[in-house]
Amino acid sequence: MADLGVACDIVCLCLPEDIDVHSVVVDGGLLEAMRPGSVLVNHGTGLPAFAEELTRICAARDVHVLDAAVSGARAGALTKTLTTMVGGDEAQAKRCEPVFASFSANVVHMGGAGSGQMAKLFNNTLMMLNQRSIDEIIEVAQRVRLDLPKLLNVLGTGSASSAALAALNSAITVDNAEHLTKLQLIDMQLFADAVAPHNAQADSVTARAIAGSHRLAALAHAVAPA
Repeated sequence: MADLGVACDIVCLCLPEDIDVHSVVVDGGLLEAMRPGSVLVNHGTGLPAFAEELTRICAARDVHVLDAAVSGARAGALTKTLTTMVGGDEAQAKRCEPVFASFSANVVHMGGAGSGQMAKLFNNTLMMLNQRSIDEIIEVAQRVRLDLPKLLNVLGTGSASSAALAALNSAITVDNAEHLTKLQLIDMQLFADAVAPHNAQADSVTARAIAGSHRLAALAHAVAPA
């Protein structure tokens, strides 16, 4: 990591959790090796408060920080169609935009430190809310004995279409739904922690999104091809 810090003007990390970023950047010596004026980009999903803290820590060594969470999953990364939500200094965001554009179809500077992370958490929460709505409508469709494959075709091509619906039987399958549920529940804890200091009154939103996560495996089974 030290060699990477010395050699690069822009260092991009995509690690599972904030604690992993801290371990690499601070404990692992990456920050100490980075040149003054360089930029550290965190593409992982985490707390806005950590993004602010990391910005302060790195500023002491004249290293800029951007929190630049991404949406679009593996398929988006492979096709270079991710959406990247950037928080931090606008001039540094502009500086790094060509890097982000190499794997993104949409790059949005959301505002100051932490705003990229906040946008990502809202994005993930809405995905889970949509999962819950899909689960409910599928349950009703089963009760009235509607042909599910045909209904999914209609919903996926009509005005009811959504990324959550499109992900079923593609990014979300019977085989990986339980694993994805664990990741989504981590995101929902991050969302709850992120909005709590703002008195956002998001309890009902959070509860419904969590329900969408818990029902993901059942939904995947319900819509799986026969």
